[in-house]
Amino acid sequence: MKLNEFTIGQVFETKSFTLTKEDIIRFAGEFDPQYMHLDEDKANQGRFNGIIASGIQTLAISFKLWVEIGIYGDDVIAGTQMNNIKFIKPVYPGDELHTVVEVIDKKEKKNETGILTVLLSTYNDTEEKVFEGNLSVLINL
Repeated sequence: MKLNEFTIGQVFETKSFTLTKEDIIRFAGEFDPQYMHLDEDKANQGRFNGIIASGIQTLAISFKLWVEIGIYGDDVIAGTQMNNIKFIKPVYPGDELHTVVEVIDKKEKKNETGILTVLLSTYNDTEEKVFEGNLSVLINL
């Protein structure tokens, strides 16, 4: 979709993604090697009572789910910024995540482009919000 096809307040919902313990450990081993993501024994003794996903992994899954529904298509040019990132609740192995995406701003720029900003809100399978953040992209008019 082009910038002018979006309306403020428009809402989209993604499909779901179930996170496994293996997914969490693999991601953390490469990108966020902290005990609460990797060491089951130590994580069981911590405040979360088990291994949890990295917040960065939750952000990446939220973005993946949004992109995969294909709304941007070939009209998106590049991401420009992410703001107000909030990791609200821990994500555990077996959690099924889905993202609700709301258009919150759009601004035309020169050269037939504009900036589209959406609010990504990700929920687990009990409808608890686990992540929230604003994403802005450069997109064709």
